[in-house]
Amino acid sequence: MFSRTDRRAASAEWRQRRAVLWAAAGAAALVLLIALEIAARHYGQPGPITDQVKGLVWAPKPGPLYGGLALMMVVLTWRQRFIAAGAAIGIDVVFALVRYAAGVGTTEGHAFGNGALWVMLGCAVIAVTRREGAERVLLLKGVGLGLLLVAGRKTGDTWLLITSKARPEVLDPYLAAADHALGSPSWLMGRMVRASGPIGDQLLHLVYAQLAVAAIVVALYQLRNVAAERRFPSHHLVRTFLVIGLLGPAVYMIFPVVGPVFAYGPGASGTGGVHWAVADIWPDTPPPVAVPHRVPYDEFTPRNCMPSLHTAWAVTIFIHSRRGPRLLRYAGAFWLIATLSATLGFGYHYGVDLIAGVVFALTVETALRSSDRGWDRPGIQLVGYGTAVFAALLVSYRWLPMEMAASPWLSGPLLVLAMTSMVYGYVRTTRRWEPAVAPAPQPAPQPEPA
Repeated sequence: MFSRTDRRAASAEWRQRRAVLWAAAGAAALVLLIALEIAARHYGQPGPITDQVKGLVWAPKPGPLYGGLALMMVVLTWRQRFIAAGAAIGIDVVFALVRYAAGVGTTEGHAFGNGALWVMLGCAVIAVTRREGAERVLLLKGVGLGLLLVAGRKTGDTWLLITSKARPEVLDPYLAAADHALGSPSWLMGRMVRASGPIGDQLLHLVYAQLAVAAIVVALYQLRNVAAERRFPSHHLVRTFLVIGLLGPAVYMIFPVVGPVFAYGPGASGTGGVHWAVADIWPDTPPPVAVPHRVPYDEFTPRNCMPSLHTAWAVTIFIHSRRGPRLLRYAGAFWLIATLSATLGFGYHYGVDLIAGVVFALTVETALRSSDRGWDRPGIQLVGYGTAVFAALLVSYRWLPMEMAASPWLSGPLLVLAMTSMVYGYVRTTRRWEPAVAPAPQPAPQPEPA
């Protein structure tokens, strides 16, 4: 048995290591932001740091500013939350009135959002100047969580800009050929969404565009007790969400793809066009099986298909909603199904993108959970297995697409089996990590009265 002194020493050492880890992560994030700022300036565009600073005065660009404020407020009391929300709304009203009086439009941004950013920065100042000890750390963690969510969106926008500028050629024909192994599901779903009419189209667009809102709802449920317990849970959705958004664009640079509606259709969201497409056949006619090759594309459309991060994020929302109430579990399942339908039905992704996205999400989630609870053999094995499967998928998509298209009855089930094996491994491993629930004590039998 360890003595009390030994336990205290071990706890102090663990806290010191954790502090060093957080400091290293903060330094790495700062270096990344500076690098992305320099890269964006190289292409003549403002980077994430510039966008963040502009958001203090100019009309903020679309992003989860009030979502970040909501996450920050999980560390506040209800009275403090009302004060923070009222201050943010008041600041936004003042900014809106000043813009209206000066005749300044908001064509490139939203009319509201500056107040949320000002309040988060104000809370950071209060934490440094008016709080001490654990209360200061807790408030700074809340501010950091909110600002990370906002910075994550701006960092993602810069990443997408870099992919479109740095990768003038795309590999869509390779994925279109490999997608024959799954029956070209994007073409099938595209026709189904078209047949669903405007109601189905608008519903899927709403789900696809508001994925961050669903994530914030699940995260707020997970963090609902922070103010009372004065500490954050060891693992929550926001961590996985941000790490997926950070690592995913790096794969975009390795495997640049624009998606079926761009490479085989008229484009969307104001980018692309028939003159850039390999052929204008989406979603009516599946692409023919032909020897794939690189094709040039415009310098505006993000190369953001491989892997499907919308799929990865929807999978993590589904996972983290499992411990919530029944309504939240149903919502998580609905969001996953609707997101998968939207990514295919709008022509934003190929079927093989979704398989890679599922494997990517489960690998990242396992790594974060293992890092939090301590690396053990099952965790290390599953992360290694997920990394190997993800790498094998990328290699097969790039170097074996013709073989996959020629033998769909073999390659298709193998792709699904690879994804299913990762799902099974994740479920089996995480169940071992769950604490065993002790059976409720039963009252001892009493003798019957005479």
